[in-house]
Amino acid sequence: MSSPEPAPSRPPRDEAVERAALKERVYATFTGLAIVLVQNANAEHTSAARATVTLLVGIVAIALAGFAADLIAHLATHGRFPRGAELTELLRLTGTAIGSAAIPLLVLLAAVLDWIELQTALTIASVVYLAILGVIGYVAVRRTGLSGWKQLIAMGILVGLGALVVVVQQLAHGH
Repeated sequence: MSSPEPAPSRPPRDEAVERAALKERVYATFTGLAIVLVQNANAEHTSAARATVTLLVGIVAIALAGFAADLIAHLATHGRFPRGAELTELLRLTGTAIGSAAIPLLVLLAAVLDWIELQTALTIASVVYLAILGVIGYVAVRRTGLSGWKQLIAMGILVGLGALVVVVQQLAHGH
């Protein structure tokens, strides 16, 4: 009697790369959220096109800042510029940050095309960003293996920290 063949295994995850990609997405999501919240508070003083460009430029800026940080860290730890697969990985991380704005940018594009009001588009974009942060936090807490009530406390801490970040960003960017 032969034993069943083992199921094919997934390639091992590079936890450092996974962590870096998640960090980039979280940074970009908080940045995008701050941008749309500030614009939502001042929607009567801007156009849909300007709001869309502002979000796009803000997300590209945070992605480029992340790329620069990763490049500097690579130089410092390896004593050389990344090449080949290393460079591809840094560029993929940058793309992760930019990708975080896909849905909010599409919603704002709908406002540019006059399919929805700008205020509505900014509100939807804000909810999308909050949902992304909520899902990321939920998945992270679920992966801890903590008991139910400890997960609830951990989620509460994350929500509190997220709210603090949003408040500070609003103070920094608000008028």
